[in-house]
Amino acid sequence: MMEQAQETLRETVTASPEPRGGMAAFVPVWLGQVCSLVGSSLTGFALSVWVYGQSGSVTQFSVVILFTMLPGILVSPLAGTLIDRFDRRTLMILSNVWAALWTAGAAALFALDSLRLWHVCVLAGAISASSAVMSPAFTASVSKLVKKRHLGRASGMMQFGEAAAQTLAPLLGGFLVLTVNISGVMLIDIVTYAFAVTTLLFARIPRAAAPPQAGGAAGLLREAAAGWTYLGGRPGLFLLLLFFAATNFTISLSNVLLTPLVLSFADAAVYGTVASALGAGLFAGSVLMGVWGGPKRRVYGVLSYGLVLGLMLILEGLRPSAALIGAAVFVIGCFIPVANGCFTPILQSKTPHELQGRVFAAVRLVVWCSVPAAYLAAGPLADRVFGPLLDAGGPLAGSVGQVLGVGRGRGIGLLLIVAGVVTLAVTARAYLHPRMRDVDDEVPDVLVEKAVAEV
Repeated sequence: MMEQAQETLRETVTASPEPRGGMAAFVPVWLGQVCSLVGSSLTGFALSVWVYGQSGSVTQFSVVILFTMLPGILVSPLAGTLIDRFDRRTLMILSNVWAALWTAGAAALFALDSLRLWHVCVLAGAISASSAVMSPAFTASVSKLVKKRHLGRASGMMQFGEAAAQTLAPLLGGFLVLTVNISGVMLIDIVTYAFAVTTLLFARIPRAAAPPQAGGAAGLLREAAAGWTYLGGRPGLFLLLLFFAATNFTISLSNVLLTPLVLSFADAAVYGTVASALGAGLFAGSVLMGVWGGPKRRVYGVLSYGLVLGLMLILEGLRPSAALIGAAVFVIGCFIPVANGCFTPILQSKTPHELQGRVFAAVRLVVWCSVPAAYLAAGPLADRVFGPLLDAGGPLAGSVGQVLGVGRGRGIGLLLIVAGVVTLAVTARAYLHPRMRDVDDEVPDVLVEKAVAEV
């Protein structure tokens, strides 16, 4: 099967033409997707409040979180093949309509006082599967909408949309739940889906050449494997993906531990302020990338994120100080759009259009898998390993405890410091590896400066 997948790659890897225009074709589609993302985040916030209010159970709440990720992970390989086989604009429209219909069903159930936990799980799974198609289809379409030199700016704008959703949903969600109720929030979400579909209906996204198709399940599997084969045949890109997965694991670990870390010495109001620092950083970094576009050697933008992330994780764990932790979280937030805004254009410029769906689906699969892995590891590591080490009278209380302190939350601080040191070590190793450090030059760009035929 691997040989057949490599043969498929030899047939499809060709120089891909660039679009004629600047950012004008991209902006309306981007704006529609930002509105849709904010609407979905509002629904997610409202339903999370409802779930926890109904059950009071962290376990049941965690089950819903699992359903927001697991279906998307499972369908990602198939989604990538569909994105490369069919018109991406049509798939994006269908994905938005699919999510809107499920949201409308949930809104109706809530209005009839018939909404149950399993309904929310089904809705979360349906939207997760929709996102597994929508997100890589949109990312793969960007290089058909903007010129290569604008890819960094476009990626920064995409990061801005995610930052807007993460920041606005908690701010607006609480107000809207009280004023228009949860069903009203979901109706707003449906309106944002309609707006996104409208922008797509008027958009012109040139089609990528469809890959050679073989019949049956074996042919579908060969097509799905082509994205992995393409990355595996370019060690620089594959190592970059592994590096991104590693840093995504440590940042996810930090995100999970932030709540118990801050609440170990402060109240909920202080925690809310600290948590908002991440959104503020994401906004700042997104604006920076949208204006700047990133460094000429984009791999340095990714590696700088690893360096900053490692240092800030260490800073988070040093002292029980809200100001210190908030500053560290803000700086991390600033560099996340820089990393994503450099990593995504590297893949866009070095992957043929007809393979981008499968490549971005493979990337999404690896990155998403690191999140539940971090969530599953965070609790046991904090409660059973690092926590007891810095309890009063613990094995490290008389040594490391003299620097970090002892008692509640200090084990979490030590865990974050260890995660920071590991992140710095991974970053140093990545920089010293010539295949990854020189990926900008070693892996050739596949975009060429010529016009695209209208389709």
